[in-house]
Amino acid sequence: MTTLAMHDTHAGSPVDTPSIEPQDQPVPGALTQETVISVRHWTDRLFSFRVTRPQSFRFRSGEFVMLGLFNGGKPLLRAYSVASPSWDEELEFFSIKVPDGPLTSRLQHIEPGDKILLGKKPTGTLILDALTPGKTLYMLSTGTGIAPFASLIRDPETYDKFETIVLSHTCREIAELGYGNDLVAAISEDPLIGELVDGRLIHDTAVTREKYGRAGRITSRIESGQFFGDVGQPPFDPARDRVMICGSMAMLKDCAAMCEDFGFREGSNANPGEYVIEKAFAE
Repeated sequence: MTTLAMHDTHAGSPVDTPSIEPQDQPVPGALTQETVISVRHWTDRLFSFRVTRPQSFRFRSGEFVMLGLFNGGKPLLRAYSVASPSWDEELEFFSIKVPDGPLTSRLQHIEPGDKILLGKKPTGTLILDALTPGKTLYMLSTGTGIAPFASLIRDPETYDKFETIVLSHTCREIAELGYGNDLVAAISEDPLIGELVDGRLIHDTAVTREKYGRAGRITSRIESGQFFGDVGQPPFDPARDRVMICGSMAMLKDCAAMCEDFGFREGSNANPGEYVIEKAFAE
């Protein structure tokens, strides 16, 4: 909703690391309790994990759901975008690690076999149904904001509705791009959508705090025109293009204002438009 360095170490020392209390407690009716299948630590700030998916759990690619742990005998929940596509038999999530975060300070220490809480009702606006028909779909993300797009770029419906998909991921450091890089590399080999994606998915990466081929905030790159040159596409046109935005509050605000300046209208489930933003965050 919320990367080349791959290590399974835990941030923080045993002295200041919040413990995970026993999770074998009565589960409220609005939640299910799922089992952690795998965990991957990308950097000391980012990790992803996969959990079991209830047979009754249905969602549209791009939606988010409440996720968490028991803390003090009560569910501690935050909104997390589902990073896996709607057809996947497991559920994948991509999270930041916040040292003093009520949930992520604990969640970052989960291991395969552990239990987590999952909400039963996914929702969100970063879905294809919230956009009017178009030719090119831009997915603008920063940090863990790539999560809903990780779902959407693996959904065949995305390629049914758009000719070209541009996934842009901006992070502070090069290592934080690893999750997206691995994701895109694996898609071409996917037996379900590999052929659909061939030549139609453009992956744009940039960093803001290290030297890199593409550097700077996404808004600055769009304003200067560099972004369009990098991805080989003409400037935004509401008659042709659709935009999805997910990142920090500041990034959402700036990108939404930019879309408005280009003449795009914000869409929703009830009233589809030319661009949509996500407002749910893990912490």
